[in-house]
Amino acid sequence: MKKILLPLADGFEEIEAISVMDVLRRAGFDVIVTGLPSSIVEGAHGLKIIADKKIDNVNMDEFDALVLPGGNPGYKNLGKSKKIMDAICAFEESGKLVAAICASPTLLAEAGILKERKATVYPGMEREIPRPRDGNVVVDDNVITSKGPGTAIEFALKIVEILDGKENADILKRKLCA
Repeated sequence: MKKILLPLADGFEEIEAISVMDVLRRAGFDVIVTGLPSSIVEGAHGLKIIADKKIDNVNMDEFDALVLPGGNPGYKNLGKSKKIMDAICAFEESGKLVAAICASPTLLAEAGILKERKATVYPGMEREIPRPRDGNVVVDDNVITSKGPGTAIEFALKIVEILDGKENADILKRKLCA
C-alpha cells in the first residue's frame, strides 16, 4: 500500500485538502494528514481538521509521495516550515512523487525543484515559478502540479494514475462520475 504525506497548515484550501485526501483513500492509499504546528488545523474558510499526526511525529522516509494543498495563507505557512521545505528536496532527490496544487507549486520553485520542469500554478502567480504552463494538471517526471480548487479531483486522479496505474485511476474516475 502506498503511503502519502499530506501536511496541512492553518489557512489551507479545504476543497484541495479534503477532495485529494478522499480520492487517495478511496484508491486504497494510506494517507497521513499532518498538522503544522498542531494536530488541529483551520482552513482558509474556517473548517477545522484534526490531523492524524503532528508533522514532528512522522518519519519522512516511510512515505512514497508528498502532496501539498494550497490556500492562502496555508501555502505560506507550509513554506515557513523547514521540515516541509527539506521534505520537498528529500522526496525529489529520492525520486519520490511530489505533488502541489494551487499556490503550493511556488514552494517547489522556492525549493529549487522546478528549475528545469514544466508546472502550473494558481492563475496570476505564473511569475513565481520558472516554467509555467497552461493546463489543469501538469506532470513532469516525478512532479505533479495543478491550478486550484476546481482541479482537485483531476489532480488526485493523476496522483492515483502515477502511483497505481491508469487502469485503476480510470476505474476510480468512473465511480466518482468525474
